[in-house]
Amino acid sequence: MYTITLQDPPADISERARQDAEQRFRRTLERALGGPEAIVQVYRAWQTAEETAESEMSADDIVLAKRWISASMRARNDGFRDLGETEAWFEVRLE
Repeated sequence: MYTITLQDPPADISERARQDAEQRFRRTLERALGGPEAIVQVYRAWQTAEETAESEMSADDIVLAKRWISASMRARNDGFRDLGETEAWFEVRLE
């Protein structure tokens, strides 16, 4: 399906805190988008949007890409909730 990893975390973060942040990010995405299968579909649409002009995309893919932007921002906020200021980011990788 997919994996989520916290990249460039603060040097003093514990393994448990890193895993908790990744889980919060995953849970928020899954709730916002409707589960793991939906995440894959919506993320692929967003990847397409990153590489394609909007005029070349289907209306459905545009809607899905916009859903990704909204859901991933909420997930990012939830994921970083207990980490404070950081330059870290969450990587989503499709398997």
